[in-house]
Amino acid sequence: MTRWNATLAGLGKGGWALIFPEVCQLCRDEPAKPEDGYIGDGCLARLKPIEPPFCRRCGQPFPGEISGEFECTNCVEMGLRFEFARAVMQGNAEMLEAIHRFKYQQALWLEPLFDRLFSGGAVKQIRDWRGDCLVPVPLHPVRLRERGFNQAEQLCRNLSRATGLKVETRAVKRTRVTQTQTLLSRGERLANMRGAFEPDKVNLNGRRVALVDDVLTTGATTSDCARACKKAGAAEVGVWTLARGLGSPGH
Repeated sequence: MTRWNATLAGLGKGGWALIFPEVCQLCRDEPAKPEDGYIGDGCLARLKPIEPPFCRRCGQPFPGEISGEFECTNCVEMGLRFEFARAVMQGNAEMLEAIHRFKYQQALWLEPLFDRLFSGGAVKQIRDWRGDCLVPVPLHPVRLRERGFNQAEQLCRNLSRATGLKVETRAVKRTRVTQTQTLLSRGERLANMRGAFEPDKVNLNGRRVALVDDVLTTGATTSDCARACKKAGAAEVGVWTLARGLGSPGH
């Protein structure tokens, strides 16, 4: 059992209440329940699902009405290596703050909420696509030691229970420590991630791979990981993320 799973098993729903008062961990100004990740109703209402219209390739939502399928400028210029990407939630300030706490501050109490949001949006899509397995975007061992867990792998584990698909954690590996993408331009993100992933020990044998991560912005990370999946034998790669960064495509 990993340190992550041992911690969750030891705490459970009742255990969190011994550590955290039932108050929203984002605004600190309203009551909140453990099953909602200690996020209150007001902040929960600001977590928005992604709805059409959106880019058929990367899933970037666009305001207004657009008839028919379209591909955004970012996708046309980037040469993405995955077939398509879909995110469940808009990457607004509240969503990204929650993910940041989960990812960098081990805010484990958010997992029930993320599980509900992600599974509610992604399970049917993955089934309809007839995905064969789940692959989490891996962390480099150095980053894994720093954080204590891989958030993408945990999202995969929850999706696996809902879809019945196997999680392949040894299909691809991260071969070098990369600079954080947050403050990089689109071109810098591409250069930063180029060749960052390679096949590992598991051959994907012509399977349709559902590649899973927490956030997609330009797609540089998941694109290079998809390249490695195909090098490992995947026939097609679709990407699913909890949130879609809503910044301009150049960032």
